[in-house]
Amino acid sequence: MNLRFTRRAALALAGAAAFGRPGRARAEGEPLRIAYQKSSVNLMVVRERRLLEARLPGTPLKWVEFPAGPQILEALSVGGVDFGFTGDTPPVFAQAAGKDLWYVGLEPPKPASSAILVPRDSSIRTLADLKGKRVGLQKGSSAHYLIVRGVAKAGLQWSDITPLYLTPSDARAAFERGALDAWGIWDPYYASAEIDAHARVLSTGQGLSSNNSFYLASRALTQQPATVKALLDAISEADAWVHANQTETAKFIAAASGLPLAATVRFIERRTSGPVQHLAPSDIADQQRVADAFTNLNLIPKPLKVADIVWQPRKA
Repeated sequence: MNLRFTRRAALALAGAAAFGRPGRARAEGEPLRIAYQKSSVNLMVVRERRLLEARLPGTPLKWVEFPAGPQILEALSVGGVDFGFTGDTPPVFAQAAGKDLWYVGLEPPKPASSAILVPRDSSIRTLADLKGKRVGLQKGSSAHYLIVRGVAKAGLQWSDITPLYLTPSDARAAFERGALDAWGIWDPYYASAEIDAHARVLSTGQGLSSNNSFYLASRALTQQPATVKALLDAISEADAWVHANQTETAKFIAAASGLPLAATVRFIERRTSGPVQHLAPSDIADQQRVADAFTNLNLIPKPLKVADIVWQPRKA
């Protein structure tokens, strides 16, 4: 699985050479390239039910899968894809690195869909017990912020834990062989670990992180507001369909992702539903708290103003 993801990521990054420099508008006939991951339920349903084809007739579509948000935004920033889905933290790291990308939409918060997990028989019972422990997470992912918040809530310093930066599949393997004491992860990997690896939940995101999910676009795509609107409308349609067809969705996600059906059922059941919205001032403030947390820990090189890369369609 890792090799497959690596190859896909490499192909997406190589797309910069094939499709031109970042910021260049797509020429007529070039595909609209959409990046997704296993947690991108709505985008997967948009693809499966062909909800974009009627809204963007004649526009070829190319769908590219990645293991997590950081890889998606790297591809987006170099022109390998045009549009993608990610959690709260990857855009912060991308902005800190000077990547040219824009927040264009937001799903409802999903704090129950991420968790800090420990082995079933672990002696770790509270967040404070993470002191001195090896904690797995995808660097720059929503799980990174979840662990940052968990450490702070416990009254610990970041230096009190040993973070091990691993992709979800590598972290799962390390967790199962006892190389991790705890693991910060999101659904559907979280649900799969609960069911198949008998992981115990130390804490969900409740009270720690809103676990917001964002849609981001290239600068060139934001210059095509009708296309962005078509994407967001299709995603909202998909979300309504998912809410009304949870069992069918879980079966589809299991078949498409290779995850066990029991895991995708749990994933869909606890997932918050609602239409995609443009970012409101309160959403920007919430995301600014994410950025400030990483700034305060010197985990990103400079302070950020999240509002600087929030797309305002009325100005497009």
